[in-house]
Amino acid sequence: MESWKVNLISVWFGCFFTGLAISQILPFLPLYVSQLGVSSHEALSMWSGLVFSVTFLVSAIVSPMWGSLADRKGRKLMLLRASLGMAIAILLQAFATNVWQLFLLRALMGLTSGYIPNAMALVASQVPRERSGWAISTLSTAQISGVIGGPLMGGFLADHVGLRAVFVITAVLLVISFLVTLFLIKEGARPTVSKAERLSGKAVFASLPYPGLMISLFVTTMVIQLCNGSVGPILALFIQSMAPESNNIAFLSGMIAAVPGISALMSAPRLGKLGDRIGTGRILMATLIVAVVLFFAMSFVTTPLQLGVLRFLLGFADGAMLPAVQTLLIKYSSDRVTGRIFGYNQSFMYLGNVAGPLMGAAVSAMAGFRWVFAATAVVVLVNILQLAWAMRQRRLREARTQAAKRL
Repeated sequence: MESWKVNLISVWFGCFFTGLAISQILPFLPLYVSQLGVSSHEALSMWSGLVFSVTFLVSAIVSPMWGSLADRKGRKLMLLRASLGMAIAILLQAFATNVWQLFLLRALMGLTSGYIPNAMALVASQVPRERSGWAISTLSTAQISGVIGGPLMGGFLADHVGLRAVFVITAVLLVISFLVTLFLIKEGARPTVSKAERLSGKAVFASLPYPGLMISLFVTTMVIQLCNGSVGPILALFIQSMAPESNNIAFLSGMIAAVPGISALMSAPRLGKLGDRIGTGRILMATLIVAVVLFFAMSFVTTPLQLGVLRFLLGFADGAMLPAVQTLLIKYSSDRVTGRIFGYNQSFMYLGNVAGPLMGAAVSAMAGFRWVFAATAVVVLVNILQLAWAMRQRRLREARTQAAKRL
């Protein structure tokens, strides 16, 4: 088997264990905050929000630095650093005795992040360019699978072995990810960038053929994460408002929250392969348009079943959007700066993770649950317009370059 295929399979399992480990803690984080002595409703809401978001905020700040280091020292080293670093940070959280310790350890966890973007960059640097869409989309199914299975596994373990034990089990999963990376992934010879040759942020963008399009793709990544997260804070409450007599709201909410991941698993490799054939940009624009239509439709649902069906359909588009962005980032950047570019993109992704729930909570407080879906649709629509403009500028520039060559 070709080495890049072996690496793809190995990295897939590494990303799966990482996604599983990170997501299985999130459902009971407020319960753990409460167990650490935070009792009032207001303080519990505040600390739950802080310990959740600080990981993403720190990750957003340090991701470009890790990307730069990956370009200089190699991506396998960054994968080992991230998996072992997160394992230690999460293991220590099991022994926290107050909420401040948990907050600081969650910040430390953000500092050690970067497994999945470096895995993407590693695969992107080795896979044949004509198969990059399929490879990146296949790799994205690992994270999706982990994020689907994580909350279910975390909830089950929390009920049966206790909250603190879940952190220990999570750390063990990340050690498995570390071992998979150490023994199975081969990076091979690659052009490393010395510290003296390291480009400044400005020089990185100057080296790109279409820097405007690159920034537009970063913004698109943020919007994709924002629209995934905006519904999170209100989903259970919205379902409860539609089915007040139901006595299994938690189960319904969990099912409706997870169902897009199932359809995303089905669509990601297929749409990635289709993008390799007809153009990744077309796939990205089409799936964003589908997302706008579905979010607008969600604002008119009257039953949980209707919401579940629309979110299932949304998953088909969702499975293609981020891999399509990442494939385009590879296409329009060189190996010399791929790590930096993926680091910047990861920062925008984390910003979307923070901004989405904040927007959803604010809109629902001011205008009601249904307006969250409408507001999300408007944000995606605005993003489509800016992305379409950036892609048009790229085509015009390409046409001018070709015309100049003919002359």
